[in-house]
Parts: sequence; structure tokens; C-alpha cells
Amino acid sequence: MIFLRSLLFAVLLVAITVPYGTIAPLFRPLPPLQRYRAVSYWWRAVVWLARVVLGIRYRVEGLEHLPQGPCVVLAKHQSAWETLAFPTFMPPLAYVLKKELLRIPFFGWGLAMASPIAIDRAAGRQALHILEREGRDRLAKGFWVVVFPEGARMPPGQKGRYNVGGAWLAVKAGVPVLPVAHNAGRLWGRRAFLKRPGLVTVVIGPPIPTVGREPAEVMAEVETWIEARMSSL
Repeated sequence: MIFLRSLLFAVLLVAITVPYGTIAPLFRPLPPLQRYRAVSYWWRAVVWLARVVLGIRYRVEGLEHLPQGPCVVLAKHQSAWETLAFPTFMPPLAYVLKKELLRIPFFGWGLAMASPIAIDRAAGRQALHILEREGRDRLAKGFWVVVFPEGARMPPGQKGRYNVGGAWLAVKAGVPVLPVAHNAGRLWGRRAFLKRPGLVTVVIGPPIPTVGREPAEVMAEVETWIEARMSSL
């Protein structure tokens, strides 16, 4: 049953992604936030399919911690699920991602219309300056910036090295950091075709202030909070 449901989901995902990716570039003349809202219907459709076809439901704890103003979201990264689901319960989001993702046919074309911040990881320290410049631009336009500090998706129970980039942007821009933990990887694994039914729990922590602090100090606090929550999920 899990195989058949996963197969059906994969077929339906292609069926909605190809036409949507084809028309998405037509949204380019729209203002950034309107473009984002147009593209976000695809995210919502995929999350709906995940619930109806795969049986993947979710609950969010800590919605009261969402700040009123701009912030940088630093989240655990386990699967593709969180990148699809976060926009369903957060304000407009600008994801920091690998530049190569924008080259994927159909999917990348639509993603490019959502004002992401595409980074070349081989650029080293220059990538930090690009992140700061582009991040400030997105924050000024009404987006929250999402950074997955471990960089790659980590299987459940594993922890990667937390990179300082997201905290760097938050400190430079003078906005708080919002830590997020979740356990989506239990159901929707990294590069896994089989996806299992169940409940994903997302936990949003209190905003962490950054003004007058060092990025490394902020990131250490974020890492401590996220990993403590992960151990209880």
C-alpha cells in the first residue's frame, strides 16, 4: 500500500508540476509578493496531496512565537516536506538555496518566481556577502528569509555542522532569528521514493534577538535549541 500511494503521489506531482512550471515564468512582471502568492498555490497543492494521498498530516506548536516584523528562520532540514509546508503557516518566505535547483526543468522555473536567494556554495566568503545583500533586499520587500544552517538534508537522529550564514544575515540586518525543529524525515526521507503516513510535528521557538551579538554566539544558541527539541520529537 505504501508503494502504491507513493507511486500515485509521484505521478500526480509530475502532473501538476509540469503545467505549473510552464506557466510560472508568466508571473515575472508581477511585484515580488504577488509572484510569490501565485507560486505558493503549487506548494499548497503538494502539501494537500501529501495529506490526501500519502497520509502525511502535520501540527505546528509555537505559532504564538511568530514575530510581527521581519526575521530570519533557521530550521532543521530533513526532507523536501518542510520546504513545501512552511509557506502554508508562515508569512512569505525567501529560501536560501543552491543555485543548481533553479536549473531543474519546470520545478526550478517555478521556484525562481518565488524570489529565492540562490547561492554558489563554492564562492566561499563571497557567498556571505551575497547572502547579506540579497537577504536585506528580501527582508525589505516583506519576506522572511529561511536558511537551513546544516546545508544538506540530515537523516533523523543525525546532526550536521551548523553554518553561521543565517545568523550572520540576521545580525547584519538587525532582525531576530526564529528557530524551528521538526521530524518530517521520519515520514518523508531524504531522496526516498517511499513516503509513510503519519503526523509531522513542527515546533517554533521564541524569537532569538541578534542586536549587539556575534553571529557565532547566535548560531550556538540556535543549534542548542533546535537539537534539544529534536531529541524530544
